Amino acid sequence: MQTSKSFQQIIFFLALAFCLTPYASPPVALALGLVIALTIGHPFQKYNSKATKILLQVSVVGLGFGMNFGNVLEAGKSGILFTIATIFGTLTLGYFIGRWLKIERKTSHLISSGTAICGGSAIAAVGPVLDANENEMSVALGTVFILNSIALFIFPVIGEYLKLSQTQFGIWAAIAIHDTSSVVGAAAKYGDEALKIATTVKLARALWIVPVALGTAFLFKSEKKKITIPYFIFLFILASIIRTYVPLESKVFDIFVSIAKTGLVVTLFLIGAGLSRKTVRSVGIKPFVEGVLLWIVIGSVSLWAVTSLIHN
Repeated sequence: MQTSKSFQQIIFFLALAFCLTPYASPPVALALGLVIALTIGHPFQKYNSKATKILLQVSVVGLGFGMNFGNVLEAGKSGILFTIATIFGTLTLGYFIGRWLKIERKTSHLISSGTAICGGSAIAAVGPVLDANENEMSVALGTVFILNSIALFIFPVIGEYLKLSQTQFGIWAAIAIHDTSSVVGAAAKYGDEALKIATTVKLARALWIVPVALGTAFLFKSEKKKITIPYFIFLFILASIIRTYVPLESKVFDIFVSIAKTGLVVTLFLIGAGLSRKTVRSVGIKPFVEGVLLWIVIGSVSLWAVTSLIHN
């Protein structure tokens, strides 16, 4: 048993070390993590969730040091209408799909919230407000995670095939991919400009966790109104302000950005490694169908919108 655990740890650290090299891209890191999760297993599973959350937030803040604050504001404004329309559209559609498929109401709402805003982070924030149990949370998180992983691989391919511009892809990815990690990962693979736009629009979208959680408390008549506010988004904005107005050499900021991109790759590896067979088995057919239908609709509508309304 001890040998088996040691073997797990050696393989895990070798894979982790590879993710620190220039040869590891976000999709490769995620795939490597998935292989480890589904073969030998994660030797540090109980620490994975917290480590992933912290590293993702630190990495996103680090990316802020590579962005001009004026451009951040512009990108946030350009995506605001898409954000409002798609969030409320997704939540409404999810409600009717959930009723049609006869999915437990809380599970359906968690999947809709994760699809509408920012995947696991939204589910983690809305779940306590709903007083969702462990099974409902696992089903929603598993559904969103599986689709999120698929998106990281296929979105850049679709973008290249359709010849989307950096702006178009950045906004599309921010709207149609669930988790911030995969949004940033897919955009980083597509290009630097897409990365900047996708990160900004996605973080602006993530702020909607608060009103959606409050709305959830009202609709479900919940007394539990403890809401997780994504404060790291404000640190991202602060990093952008520092980059724009503090008179330091650009190479100093570039170092922070480079470290942040490496941190993102490691984050995706940890996300992949954190998937367990139990999580996969917990996702039933009907919740997964709801997740797929919502994903297809939001992906298709947002793709049509960016290609029709954005021409640069």
